[in-house]
Amino acid sequence: MLIHDNFLLSNDTAQKLYHEFAKNLPIIDYHCHLSPKQIAEDINFDNITQPWLHGDHYKWRALRTNGIEEKYITGDASDWDKFRHWAQTVPYTLRNPLYHWTHLELNKPFGIKKLLNPNTAKEIWDECNAKLQTPEFSCKGMIRQANVEIICTTDDPVDTLEWHRMIKDSGFETKVLPTWRADKALGIDTGKYFIDYLDKLSKASGIEITNYATLMEALQNRQDFFEQMGCKLSDHGLDRFYCDDYTQDEIEAIFNKALNKEDLSNKEISKYRSAVLYNLAVMDHNKGWAQQFHVGVIRNNNTKMFNQIGPDTGFDSIADDLVAKDMSKFFNRLATEDKLTKTILYNLNPSHNEVYATMIGNFQDGSIAGKIQWGSGWWFLDQKDGMEKQMNALSNLGLLSRFVGMLTDSRSFLSYSRHEYFRRILCNLLGQDVENGLIPNDMDLLKEYVEGICYKNAKNYLNF
Repeated sequence: MLIHDNFLLSNDTAQKLYHEFAKNLPIIDYHCHLSPKQIAEDINFDNITQPWLHGDHYKWRALRTNGIEEKYITGDASDWDKFRHWAQTVPYTLRNPLYHWTHLELNKPFGIKKLLNPNTAKEIWDECNAKLQTPEFSCKGMIRQANVEIICTTDDPVDTLEWHRMIKDSGFETKVLPTWRADKALGIDTGKYFIDYLDKLSKASGIEITNYATLMEALQNRQDFFEQMGCKLSDHGLDRFYCDDYTQDEIEAIFNKALNKEDLSNKEISKYRSAVLYNLAVMDHNKGWAQQFHVGVIRNNNTKMFNQIGPDTGFDSIADDLVAKDMSKFFNRLATEDKLTKTILYNLNPSHNEVYATMIGNFQDGSIAGKIQWGSGWWFLDQKDGMEKQMNALSNLGLLSRFVGMLTDSRSFLSYSRHEYFRRILCNLLGQDVENGLIPNDMDLLKEYVEGICYKNAKNYLNF
């Protein structure tokens, strides 16, 4: 049996830390991509493929690598055929985190401990599908089973947040809060898509956007609305930090060129993004929000497949751009002006681990424990090796004790096992150090560490 009570817990101390201190803590999922509409409507999925394989680009990449046709991945094949091909692929994912994730997700919430392969596929398909029709396996039911206390979705400034309001009004015991993601406001290089977005933002805010100043007014209007709806975080997905020098007159001129559909130089695009990113960070500071930056991805590498099936379909990879100087300049400006709010940084390139771990120390100011955070292993790094390397670097160069811990960053209601995975890895890391005589066997101190990193630090940091 692969998944058992002491999975990943290699010694007695690790087992004690996990079972007594970590296992039953509530989950605060402060960054994810769950659909608030599906939560509000509390739907029951028709079959396991829908919550498990639809939209999961991790699995899609593995399927393609295993020689599976696109028809059975994002195409028009039946859900059973897609599941069957995933079951065919799973045995070939040994040592890939997908093998662990797959069986953790079958274990919780479905209680299935069998290994998925072609021989067990139909049995597991039938058992999951039968359970998915019950109230305990609706969207809200699966959230309850996972003991999730708070969920922060990812939302555009133009979103109405009507589903968040419906969830709140329903009395659902899990708080489902929006997160401000204003990335499209930076997309001045996207031509018609940018102009169309400005039109949507104008309608949502009731402010006609005729220049850069009115763009900022419209964004402020929507941020005020998000705050009223319980938002406490922003998030930005960036290829790099933008921190060019600029004047306000330059930004107004660049924005006017975009409105007139004139071509922009790379320098103009970079200056515009620098201005918007700075203004958004100041807005976050004024609200007392925490801001998140996910940095270092090359998106949509395969033009043929992008044209065929669109973005977020498994054709993104790690970037290797240098990051330290731009990141330092960006945060230094905010800190110098006393406009740097609580910040969580996520890197995708593991060679930048120590860069991020040391950068956060430059801008701690003693006002809040762990004010500047280096977030848990993200995307290609949210697996055992990536999590351990992140926590080891943070331990060596910062304070692991103040770390705000894990998040799912997922579109799937079955991904809460990632919190279990993280908690087991953390407890094993600490347990090994105790067993090796590197840290004291002080259960009171270790309890504080485990409960803080798994739950309490995030709750306190985000004012939940």
